[in-house]
Amino acid sequence: MVRIIEIKNNKKEYLELLLIADEQESMIDRYLERGTMYVLKDSEVMAVIVITDEGNGVLEIKNIATVPKFQGKGYGRYLIEFVSNKYKDKYSVLQVGTGDSPLTVPFYEKCGFVRSHLIKNFFTDNYDHPIFECGKQLIDMIYFKKDL
Repeated sequence: MVRIIEIKNNKKEYLELLLIADEQESMIDRYLERGTMYVLKDSEVMAVIVITDEGNGVLEIKNIATVPKFQGKGYGRYLIEFVSNKYKDKYSVLQVGTGDSPLTVPFYEKCGFVRSHLIKNFFTDNYDHPIFECGKQLIDMIYFKKDL
């Protein structure tokens, strides 16, 4: 039976999974404790999402990751739908920042997000090593948003 559970303590227990989406622990440390974390699981953990209140009615996805063997089965989208429904009365916008990657951009667009803005050189300025996805170096953070 698939269920979603809020994790309030020992969030670092899920670090290995969080590192799939954000590969530098010091960056995860910036939002993990102030964020609300949910895990999707049945007999084992399948996916995780961390969201934060950014003020002015904006809820932000800081991390969303699926265990590799469960990727491509809709669990990430399921978590986004869960968060959207749970928080639609409290927030007006759900946003997410990501690299310009052929893996993540189409995923968020399929989930109903539209491009909002970008932060130039985010990855090169904030990470201690170059980040590559699908052979492409991530440089700018692209923000997507959707109305709740």
